[in-house]
Formats: sequence, structure tokens, C-alpha cells
Amino acid sequence: MTLCLLLLSVVALSVAVPVPRALTRSSWPEREPVLGLWVWQCLVATVLLCCLTALTLGAAAVFHTVRARVFAPAPPGVSQAYDLSAAPPWATALTLLLACGAAWTTAMLARELFDARRRRGQARAHLRERAPDLPAGLPSARGPLLVLEDEYPDAWWMPGSPPQLIVTTGALHRLTSHQLDAVLTHERGHARAHHDWLLHLSTALATGFPRIPLFSHFCDQTHRLVELAADDTASRRCGHLTTALALIELNQHRGVLSCASSHRLLGERVDRLLQPPPRLLRRQRALTTTVATLVPLLPLLITFAPGLTALS
Repeated sequence: MTLCLLLLSVVALSVAVPVPRALTRSSWPEREPVLGLWVWQCLVATVLLCCLTALTLGAAAVFHTVRARVFAPAPPGVSQAYDLSAAPPWATALTLLLACGAAWTTAMLARELFDARRRRGQARAHLRERAPDLPAGLPSARGPLLVLEDEYPDAWWMPGSPPQLIVTTGALHRLTSHQLDAVLTHERGHARAHHDWLLHLSTALATGFPRIPLFSHFCDQTHRLVELAADDTASRRCGHLTTALALIELNQHRGVLSCASSHRLLGERVDRLLQPPPRLLRRQRALTTTVATLVPLLPLLITFAPGLTALS
């Protein structure tokens, strides 16, 4: 059991500190944003699984009640293979630390979901006030598309039940039909991929553990890569130039395309659309996907190895 805890700690620290720093310096996620998002999710899952399995083993070693429940279905030789009775003194401290971390993570996730629901409710109430009044006899504007009377050009996706795509009349006047189609396809790409849930998860982890490089980089890269992925969805249907022009038309009045602007992401997105980077080879994408998918299995393999060895 001591060896399992040490190996799980090594894996968690390796994935949480040096790996995300190396990944942020890589350029290939910009070429494959969907694959980049998957790799980040697998890294986060690996760390969380390391903590969860270490918490389970530590609790089983420290508390006899937990040990009886965890190993109740297993043969006697399996529990003996973990040597839980010889747990070192630091296992108790580690177990308490992991338990506090699990409770804090749950609290951060709950707070993020609660805040997101509250913000969404406030936004929907504001939209109901701004939505134009329809003639008597027509249903209220609760369809998938809502047009607001506003000279300010804007378009965004409102998740929830029901989800809605909001477009202002300023955007309708400024954009051509092809550019508007690109904007709508971009927002639908966010909705189909459920990017809002990914953003909530990354924000909650970064808020709860701001000093852990994996979670802080995960939050930053998620906000960046979801936009690049949605841009790719729009450009595949409407073309790179049309999508870039739509972004410029929607945002040039805000000044975010200037060199002095702090909103460098939009400028990078336009440059990327105007000069699309080459995609990875299919073999490289398949290899990266396979390796990233197998990494979260490592803490499970470390945890179950003594029991499987005893059974064999």
C-alpha cells in the first residue's frame, strides 16, 4: 500500500506540474484544438483519479470501517496483498489532506454551478425585458433564435433550458448572409460540444486551486481552445475568409483588434483563420488521442495491481 501511495503521488505531481507547462509551450494544440482539449481533460482526469484512489487506499488503511466496506467483496488474499495494517504514520496526514481537497473541490464545483445558474437566470430576465413585444395571439419568444432590437452588433449562445441563440439587429445589419451563417455556426459549435460545462469545470478547479499549474493552465487553455474549435467548425462550413471577416465586423468597433489591446486572442483567431496552420497527420492525431486516453488508466493500474497480482 505504501508503494501504491508513493507511485500515485509521483504520477499526480508529474502530471500536475511539468506536463502542463510543457504542453502550454507546444504549438500543436493550436493546430488541433479539439484534440488539445481532450488532452487537457485527460490530464485533469489523471490527477483527480490519483487523488481519489490514494484517498480510498489511505482511508482503508486508517479506518477499519472503510477497509471492511472497500474489501468486502474481495477474497482475503486481496486485502492482505495491500498490507493495510502496516500503513506509515504519514498515511493518516495524507488521507486527511486528500479528504479536505475532495471536499473543497466539491464545494468549488457546486459554487460554480450555482453562480452559473444564477447568472443565467439574471441574463434571461434581462433578455425578457429587452425582447420585443409580439402581437397578441403569437407565442412568446422562447424558440432557439432570439433577435434583439439593438444597434450594437453582437451574437452569443445562451445555454440552459431551453438554449437560445441571441442575435442583435446591429449584427444583422452589419453582417452579410454568409458572415451571419458563420457566426451562427460558431455559436452552435459551442452548444453541440457543451463547452459551457467544460468552462465551468476549468473555472472551478482554477478558483479552488490557483497555485496548481495544471488547473490554472487548464482554465486558460480551455477558454482559448474552445474558441479555436468553434472557429474551425464555422470555417469548415462557411470558409476561413468569411469567418474571419465576420469576427472583424462584430468586434472592430470595440478596438480589440488593435495592437495595444489586451484582447490578443481575437487578433490571434483572425490571423489563424486568414493563415490556417496545417493539421497534424492522421497517424499523429490517432497516436496522441490513444496516449492521452490511456494516461488516466495509470492510477487505476497502480491501485489494482496488488489485488490482481494476488488473484493470479
